[in-house]
Amino acid sequence: MGNLFNLDGPVLQFINKLVYSVYLNILWFICCIPIVTVGASTTALFYVSLKVAKNEEGNLTKAFFHSFRENFKQGTIIWLILLGVGIVLGIDGYVLYHMRFENAFWTLCTAIFFVAAAAYSVVLMYIFPLLARFDNTVGAMFKNALFIGIRFLFCTALMAVIYFVMLLVVVRFFTPAVIFGEGLCALLCSYLLTNILLLCEGKTEA
Repeated sequence: MGNLFNLDGPVLQFINKLVYSVYLNILWFICCIPIVTVGASTTALFYVSLKVAKNEEGNLTKAFFHSFRENFKQGTIIWLILLGVGIVLGIDGYVLYHMRFENAFWTLCTAIFFVAAAAYSVVLMYIFPLLARFDNTVGAMFKNALFIGIRFLFCTALMAVIYFVMLLVVVRFFTPAVIFGEGLCALLCSYLLTNILLLCEGKTEA
């Protein structure tokens, strides 16, 4: 029983990783303040979270800002594209909700909207972890994010549940959870993504 609370025991290791996620969340939030830097900041968050998931974290601050600088240009471009598409989808959803026509055209438009929103969500969950691990063009990043998200649907569903539960907790039950929310989500998703990204690395090298 005493082994559980050793410095290398599972309990303290778990607590350490929670503390890491809080610290990374603070770095992420500060670097997101200009809004335009959200992409680079999220990429840096996943860059370090993926290392933490593999027990290769090292200096968290140094690793975070290394990734932030390295991926600033692509991360910003990707984020601005996602932001623009998200705004368009938000407007479309608002219009469709308030029209609510009981006819075939409205049904078709709504179906297209849900498919587009689902594809957008998949890309949003995968593209920054991919950018944190691979060098590729912006177009290839979007294509690969969608392909991998569809290919590994079970992982995609689990990641969606993680983000949804955290959003629910922050909005409905415990707003201060925002202090560690994104950092914890990134860490949990990194555990799910580790093997998938290793598989992708193997295919890239081949």
